[in-house]
Amino acid sequence: MNQLQNFTKGFIKENPVFVLILGMCPTLGVTTSALNGLGMGLATAFVLIMSNIVVAAVKGFIPDKVRIPSFIVIIASFVTIVELTMQAYLPDLFAQLGLFIPLIVVNCLVLGRAEAFASKNNILSSAIDGAGMGLGFAFALTLLGGVREILGGGAIFGNKFIEGDGMLVFVLAPGAFLALGYLIVIIKKLRKTA
Repeated sequence: MNQLQNFTKGFIKENPVFVLILGMCPTLGVTTSALNGLGMGLATAFVLIMSNIVVAAVKGFIPDKVRIPSFIVIIASFVTIVELTMQAYLPDLFAQLGLFIPLIVVNCLVLGRAEAFASKNNILSSAIDGAGMGLGFAFALTLLGGVREILGGGAIFGNKFIEGDGMLVFVLAPGAFLALGYLIVIIKKLRKTA
């Protein structure tokens, strides 16, 4: 598979949220706004890219018996970097995302890509895979957050453009399930026609 296909599969063919249905905890938990979705998506993308690079670089030195725990330590190191950086430079976003940042360590998307792809491929291919899947995840979270923010409050990225209140259900947890379900159906129909 060429590198461009490797990169774009995270957006289209194997989108982590809309196709693979991975990483549902942050997908449903933090996407009350487009900004929260974008912040969580980019944080996860950074961890995914960097952990894929490191796993691909050290895969030959890790014994099979401690492969998964080693991957978790690598991922946790990058999550700590993201958490401390966000806490220092983006405290408002960090306050919104809260507990979901440390939970990137156990996000099945990140660990799954380390195990299924980075541990079997070279550094460049692993970095491109991480970028494609990570940015596809960020796109999905931003889209879901944007839909919920528009329907729930008539705003996008905090900028109100519809007068009055929106539908409260989309700001609450059930709205995440409703919006995600409809987006999955729309994406599935679009993939069939393409």
